[in-house]
Amino acid sequence: MDLQQRIRDHFAASAEIKRKAMDVLDHPIAAGVEAMVAALMNNGKILACGNGGSAGDCQHFAAELVGRFERERPGLAAIALTTDSSILTAVGNDYDYSQIFVKQVQALGNPGDVLLAISTSGNSANVIAAINTAHDREMRVIALTGRDGGKIRKLLAEGDIEICVPADRTARIQEVHLLAIHCLCDGIDCSLLGEE
Repeated sequence: MDLQQRIRDHFAASAEIKRKAMDVLDHPIAAGVEAMVAALMNNGKILACGNGGSAGDCQHFAAELVGRFERERPGLAAIALTTDSSILTAVGNDYDYSQIFVKQVQALGNPGDVLLAISTSGNSANVIAAINTAHDREMRVIALTGRDGGKIRKLLAEGDIEICVPADRTARIQEVHLLAIHCLCDGIDCSLLGEE
């Protein structure tokens, strides 16, 4: 096995899917920025949910908004619904794992807020349940998906935004999700602070 060649192949595949995604994701990412800025400017917040690597992306996104991305600014209202182990285990145990984000959206989400729903397959049951609850609470949904968008694509309402990575491999989808998150953060900062 040529380990160095395998590594080079990963870099090449990642670069290729990012180039391909750039041509189809620029518009929905820009729309996502506009939706998030509108919520933040109206004293709203962004709630983020996802599982596994997507849970890590939720935390990364919230950290960039509450702290800072690349420029100094006041903190922005973003909450990763993936971080409170007591809530996650209590709801998972007392109700069902599919409800771990629902209960938090019910408790924290308000009309005009945004739910950032992340699922590489588009089929995560607890993320789907959170989307339905966000709609009940008159929140907009920005979905980061991959492949064909899965069940989430069919759930999105008018005004919702899907950022669907045109790839099948989970690792490549997640790599583009991270880039999309950085684009969202940069776009929010530029919209609020102006270009540098």
